[in-house]
Amino acid sequence: MRIDIITLFDEMCESVLSESIIGRARRKGAVDIRCHQLRDFAYDKHRRVDDTTYGGGMGMLMMAEPIALCFEHIAEELGKKPHFIYMSPKGETLTQQKLKQLCEYDNICILCGHYEGVDQRVLDAYVDEEISIGDYVLTGGELPALVLADSLARLQKGVLSDDECFELESHYDGLLEYPQYTKPHTWRGAEIPEVLNSGHHANIMKWRREQSVIETAKKRPDMIERAELSAGERALAERIIRENAQQNDSENVE
Repeated sequence: MRIDIITLFDEMCESVLSESIIGRARRKGAVDIRCHQLRDFAYDKHRRVDDTTYGGGMGMLMMAEPIALCFEHIAEELGKKPHFIYMSPKGETLTQQKLKQLCEYDNICILCGHYEGVDQRVLDAYVDEEISIGDYVLTGGELPALVLADSLARLQKGVLSDDECFELESHYDGLLEYPQYTKPHTWRGAEIPEVLNSGHHANIMKWRREQSVIETAKKRPDMIERAELSAGERALAERIIRENAQQNDSENVE
């Protein structure tokens, strides 16, 4: 997958994406991420990419033409139009299921907004969808773009050591991840669950699946309705949710 990021802070994006797992994956060619400085596509000597809004109001707005020129340059390089995403608090909330859908594209371009946003005309002309990382507003689109790029990159073949590294994580299959433990066996009087020391792979997998159901029911009961569960797992989840509700009611009374 190739990911292109249109940004006013390309050095900031590069500094994050050049480190750790994603940095190593880029260097070995497992994923191709390129950051484009939007001011390189400005058409005046001051490299201006923003202006005042029609109709009045506070703040500046990102102009359409530099964004269009940058996107067209990327499309020309690729020989086709990439799937174009604008990071915006108005967009669909990013989820692991959304990431799976986006992985079907070979080329994704991400636009980082700034100031009071972007001229609607370039969004209408080029952007395929808007994506949000949560119901809050940041000072710019770089952090959301980095979140999207990182979460997409780690799903590409060869980025992580094994597909299991992400297939067993929270949200991938609609549930939260089970609890994890490392050495020592006993830490300050607390021992690891004995099943994890049994060497019985089937029992360990059964325990992990059950713990995922329990974790999700306790911490994100809203996810249970959408999760694919057996009849027994759903009964377990509903019992946990019911017990939590009863406990909360009891605490409120006290």
